[in-house]
Amino acid sequence: MSTNVFVRRTPTEVFDFLADARNLALWSSGVSSVESGHVAPGPGAVYRYRFPGRRRPHHLVCADFEPGRRIAFRGQRMWGPLGTQVPHFGFDLLPHADGTLVRLSVTSSLSAALALLGPLVAMAWRRDLPADGLKLRELLGENRTAVEPLSAMIATGVDAAAAARTEQPAARTGEPAAPAAPPARAEAAPTGFDYAH
Repeated sequence: MSTNVFVRRTPTEVFDFLADARNLALWSSGVSSVESGHVAPGPGAVYRYRFPGRRRPHHLVCADFEPGRRIAFRGQRMWGPLGTQVPHFGFDLLPHADGTLVRLSVTSSLSAALALLGPLVAMAWRRDLPADGLKLRELLGENRTAVEPLSAMIATGVDAAAAARTEQPAARTGEPAAPAAPPARAEAAPTGFDYAH
């Protein structure tokens, strides 16, 4: 399953953000948390993360690393009563005149009886991946008038960055501000699923 999202940042900025797997937990529905210890990004870098619904941490390995172009992470094989699952998260970056087109892709290698649930796994990713792409775009500063460095956004926290984006002009003049509207949910048209994975 894959989707594309346009980000108004350079490919280098987007790559540097995605190369640090700790940032995945900020926007990806496929990652509940990543341990906060610093790991130097690069080929073979190993992070400890939690997959949604799993209690114990698993390894997340940088499987592909082409600076400014592509990065991919492969999750550790997770065992369950119905078989195993190995998630793979990929990010391809294409430069654009005003920023970067990011192709987000997710595949899950399923085995044993779990393979029979492939269509349900695909349906879940068709639902979640476009929303994840919108979260990534928002986190990296879409709809901002002045784009601040990514390191500053992460250092000050996502909540501070989100508050700055949703601040109403009326609040600056002392008038009560209207509540911010909830984010729109993106619905993607079904595009198929790679059953080989």
